[in-house]
Parts: sequence; C-alpha cells; structure tokens
Amino acid sequence: MRVLGIDPGISRTGWGVIAVQNSALRRSSGQEFRVQNYGCIETDAKEKVEKRLEEIYTEILTLIEKYSPDELAIEELFFNTNSKTAFVVGQARGVVLLAGAQKKIKIGIYTPLQVKIAVSGYGRAEKEQVGKMVKTILGLQSIPKPDDTADALAVGLTHLFSRKINRL
Repeated sequence: MRVLGIDPGISRTGWGVIAVQNSALRRSSGQEFRVQNYGCIETDAKEKVEKRLEEIYTEILTLIEKYSPDELAIEELFFNTNSKTAFVVGQARGVVLLAGAQKKIKIGIYTPLQVKIAVSGYGRAEKEQVGKMVKTILGLQSIPKPDDTADALAVGLTHLFSRKINRL
C-alpha cells in the first residue's frame, strides 16, 4: 500500500510518498512505514494564478504516474484571517483533488488538528514538533524541509494511522 500525502499551497505544495506492507498495518512496531520520496512543488509568484495552478496540477499528475499511490491524503484548509490567501490555496487544493479524482484514487481529507494529534499526540503542536515526530516515526536522518514537505508526510502518516484504526 502506498499513500501520497499533500500539504496544498499556491506558493509551495509539499508532497510525500509513504509505503507500508499490508501485514504491517496489523503490527505495532515503529518500522512499518517506508518513505519512498518527498519534495515540494514551488511556483513563481510572478506568474499568473492560472499558470501556477496548472503547474501544481501537472506536477501532481506526474507524481501519481511515477509512484502509483493507492490513496491520496490531503490537508483541509484552515485560515483565521486572510480570506484572499484562503481562496487561492483552496484553488491549489482543488487541482490536487481533481488530479486524484481523475486517476480514480481514494482520497482522505484531514484537518490540521487531526494531523497534529495523529503525529504528535497534541493538537496544538508547533511545526517543529510535528517535523521532529515525522523524522522519528519515519526513521529519517533529518526533518524534511521546507515545512510543507514535513507537513505532507505528516498528512500521509495520519491517513495510514486512520486506516490502521479503522481496520481494528
């Protein structure tokens, strides 16, 4: 089983691919997850929004083709103040959802609170805490950078933890 975790954004869309053996979902060891790759899609702020969205969409399709994920996990939007930013990030999130739907991939959606609780056990965890837990759980040498990448891996882990709980 392979999941593509996404932290959507118009400037930076973090992504991470995590593989797990089906039998590993029944084990409780911390060695069950294997990172296949991770990175960040960065768009140029000088470009028009439609070009930036097209770039995100095309890159997500490329990732789906390359890694053949069984499922996609994406973070839900949460904004307190800047509605303009929320709209454009929502558009970026929309093209990711479209790419997954077109490829007939099951999609899981998680709030930032769900992700923080799943990965760190604390709903108000700071980005640094989430990054440290991602590093520990996945056995990485360092915290993935930028933060969007670590967040994408955290979203992927949240999805895998949720699947594990649902199977129990």
